[in-house]
Amino acid sequence: MIACLAFTSRGSTKVLLVMPYIKTSQTDRLLKTLLDAKSQKCGLRCTVFSVDGNEYTGEWLNNKKHGKGTQVWKKSGATYTGEWKFGKRDGYGALSVLLPETKEYEKKYCGGWEKGKKHGFGKQFYKNSAVYEGGWSEGQRSVWGRMCYQSGDVYEGEWMTDKTHGQGTLRFANGNWYEGAWREGKRNGNGKFYYSDKGQILEGFWVDGVAKCGTLSDFERNEAPTPTKYPIPQLQLMDMKLVLSEAKSAYLETISSKFPLRDKLARKK
Repeated sequence: MIACLAFTSRGSTKVLLVMPYIKTSQTDRLLKTLLDAKSQKCGLRCTVFSVDGNEYTGEWLNNKKHGKGTQVWKKSGATYTGEWKFGKRDGYGALSVLLPETKEYEKKYCGGWEKGKKHGFGKQFYKNSAVYEGGWSEGQRSVWGRMCYQSGDVYEGEWMTDKTHGQGTLRFANGNWYEGAWREGKRNGNGKFYYSDKGQILEGFWVDGVAKCGTLSDFERNEAPTPTKYPIPQLQLMDMKLVLSEAKSAYLETISSKFPLRDKLARKK
């Protein structure tokens, strides 16, 4: 810094501070550019620790996680290994959690991701030993999937917004099963319930998981382990189809009012 004296027209004196101009060489400019580039997280890097204790090891692009890498969350003990895009989990990856009692990692999900949420095909492991394998959309079970419950029951079919919705089959641990329409996690619409232990089948119409009307008949009764003492007698109705149709129509209105935008499933035969 250089100090200069300046005199005004009135005879007063002022001190001016002048910064000297220092010419930088081309080498200095290149060195500065190189240092700036190195300070940007881009490409493969060693482990980077954040202020909250989380750590990431993997690839970067423009200061964002991008490519393949592993993230460890200190607070929850969870870890994710897989693909990233612009700072979010995107592509294929596996999420695991740390079990406090054993200090070992347990896999919770492996499959597709999009913008940080489960998306595409993936497999989820639940605490109660239940397992879901199938489609995901924005972090929720969707499209089609298979759910094996802790009880031994198995559902296979369509899903929407994390609930059974559409056409699907639920097989119970005791050998019985239901196949037909579902809405928001419950049996709603046309369906068939097979009582394999008794050798009977109920074909009817369900509302909120309850059969409202239908026909009960024998089905492979001779092969059932505990069949009923007598076969189901034949009913002598003049027009059985008309009776069922009238009963079904009343409940169709109930379903249509509850699900006004999705009433095609109930009417599907």
